[in-house]
Amino acid sequence: MSKKLKIGITIACGALVCLLIILKVVYRNGSNGDLVLIEPTYGDISFTVSTIGTIKPQNRLEIKPPITGRVERILVEEGQKVKVGDVLAFMSSTERATLVDAARLKGKQELNYWRKAYKETPLIAPIDGNVIVRDVEAGQTVTTSDAVLVLSDRLIIEADVDETDIGELKVGQKAMVSLDAYPEIKTDSIIDHISYESEVVNNVTIYKVDILPNEIPDFFRSGMSANVEVSVKEVKNAILIPFHAPVHEGEKIYVMVKNPSTGKLVKKEIETGLENDGFVEVKSGIKKGNVIYAPKQSYVVPKKKNGSTPFFPQFRRGEKRSDK
Repeated sequence: MSKKLKIGITIACGALVCLLIILKVVYRNGSNGDLVLIEPTYGDISFTVSTIGTIKPQNRLEIKPPITGRVERILVEEGQKVKVGDVLAFMSSTERATLVDAARLKGKQELNYWRKAYKETPLIAPIDGNVIVRDVEAGQTVTTSDAVLVLSDRLIIEADVDETDIGELKVGQKAMVSLDAYPEIKTDSIIDHISYESEVVNNVTIYKVDILPNEIPDFFRSGMSANVEVSVKEVKNAILIPFHAPVHEGEKIYVMVKNPSTGKLVKKEIETGLENDGFVEVKSGIKKGNVIYAPKQSYVVPKKKNGSTPFFPQFRRGEKRSDK
């Protein structure tokens, strides 16, 4: 090997070693863009169970006539609110309808006589509620098995909850409901009832959960599809960091911080809690004002909403993060 070649190899090796040292220092300080500085901040974070459901009457009551005959008048429309004792419709029995029709041929005086002598049969509202179905019109003949009207005391959302999530839910928990027809409108609700018996749908065991809106919007219609998010747990003013910042090693969780004495990056053990929308709650190990380092390529600062800080997003759904 020639002397020039040896010198060239020596210079190349030295340059490579210097380059590796420089890259190591740059990486540790994050100045090459591989790492970014992150300051934990305070915000609200929650764990929610998300599912789908359908708007249904909690109690659906069919109004069937006590007699077979003809509907004379319908006094209500679909969507109308009624109270106990309100007259919903009038009808004639088959005999009355026959007499009235015959009297009509004899003249007005005869007709008025039979109308007064043989009164119409009223259909009375047995509950407070809304008319959700009006199946007949005046002049139609019905039997005692035909539903003339259908009432609902109130509309609810019947949600299907997987058995793996049902243990997280309790009566009284807050829920947020949006409809496929009106996705931009959120309706505050609570869990009103959790069924005790399961159903198997597509080989999945589910439980029916009744979600009751605090106020039922006018645009709610029976049969509409709904999206439900139940707030299972919420932490106010929690310390939040991006979900990719913690490093998991076995059962322990760390973040990268700079040693004030040496200036080198070292691992700091932390305890995490809820995870939601790309952020993690830090229960202990760091506090606001501390600075941590995280890879830049997986770090995206969310847009501010309603004047909130980047780490104070409007969370929509969340799940528990395994610490293992």
